[in-house]
Amino acid sequence: MRLLVLGGTQFAGRAVVEAALGRGWEVTVLNRGRHAPVPGARTLVGDRTAPGGLDALKDGEWDAVVDTWSAAPRAVHEAARLLRGSARRYVYVSSCSVYTWAPPAGYAEDAPLVEGAEPDAEQTDYARDKRGGELAAVDAFGEADSVLVRAGLILGPYENVGRLPWWLTRTARGGPVLAPGPRELPLQYVDVRDLAEWILGAVEQGLSGPFNLISPQGHATMGELLEACVRVTGGPAELRWTAPETVLAAGIEPWTQLPVWVPPGSDLHDALHSADVSRAVATGLTCRPVGETVADTWRWLQEIGGEAPLRPDRTQKGLDPEVEAKVLAAGTE
Repeated sequence: MRLLVLGGTQFAGRAVVEAALGRGWEVTVLNRGRHAPVPGARTLVGDRTAPGGLDALKDGEWDAVVDTWSAAPRAVHEAARLLRGSARRYVYVSSCSVYTWAPPAGYAEDAPLVEGAEPDAEQTDYARDKRGGELAAVDAFGEADSVLVRAGLILGPYENVGRLPWWLTRTARGGPVLAPGPRELPLQYVDVRDLAEWILGAVEQGLSGPFNLISPQGHATMGELLEACVRVTGGPAELRWTAPETVLAAGIEPWTQLPVWVPPGSDLHDALHSADVSRAVATGLTCRPVGETVADTWRWLQEIGGEAPLRPDRTQKGLDPEVEAKVLAAGTE
C-alpha cells in the first residue's frame, strides 16, 4: 500500500505513519518540517495554508490519504480536490463533536449533525470546522471513496492535548490526589495506536462513510484509569475518591480541570462517554487494555523529560494544586 499522510509527525498522524511502516507500507508525509519525521517515511515539505503549499503532491500516486486537519475546512477541500485524481481513498480524522449538541446516550452515526458547516469555509469553531472537513472530503472523493473517522477521546503516547500526561504527572508527584468519582464511572476513549490500526484496516477493506471511533462504553472506568496511573508512576500517591457533587460545588470544570472526567448522568457524559461504536467494532476495531495505554504513555513521557509538548490551539488542562488541596481539606467520601 502507498499511503500519504498530511502532517504525520504528531499524535494521531504520527501513530498512523508508524503503524503503516510497521505493516511494510510505503509512506509519504507532507508537512512544514517543524517536527522530526518518523524514520522510514518519505518527507515532502509544504505548508498547506500557503500559496503553492501543496505543489509537492502534484506528481504522486497513492492508495489512500489520511488527513487529521482541525482548522479551516478550506485546507481539507483544497488538498482533497488536488488529490482526487491521484489517490483512491481519502480518510479524514474527524470528531464526535460534529454531532448536534448534546447527542443522547447511545448515539450512532446517523445522529443529527451541526449546522452551518461548509467545505470551503475559513476557521470558525471546532465542531463546524470538523464537519466542514468531512464535507470537503466527501465533496472531492464522493461517499464511496471517503472515510470519516469520528474520533472521541484519544489517549496514548505522543499525546499533545495534555489529558493523560497531566494525570500521570500528578500521580507521580504523590500525596493525596483528588480522584473524581464514582470510581466505577464508565469511560470511552481510544488508544491512538488502536485508532491508527483501524484506519489502516479501513483502507485495506475499502470501507467508506462515517464511523464513531472510540472504545465500547466501559472499556475502562475512572478507577481503572487512575489506579493504573498510580501503579506505573510508582509514586506515593493516594487516590481520594470524591463525590461528583463535591467536585462541581467547588467550581471545578469537568473535562478540562479534571481531564477525562465528566459527571455521570450529565449531557456531557452522554456526549463524551456513551456513543454507539458497534459499526467500528464490526469492522475491526480492537482496544488494548487501559494499563497498556497508561504504561506506554508514561514511558514516552519519561523519555522526553517528563513534560508533554502541548498544542497551542487547545485549552490548558489540569487542576491548580491550591484548589485541589482546598477541596480535599473540606472532606471526601
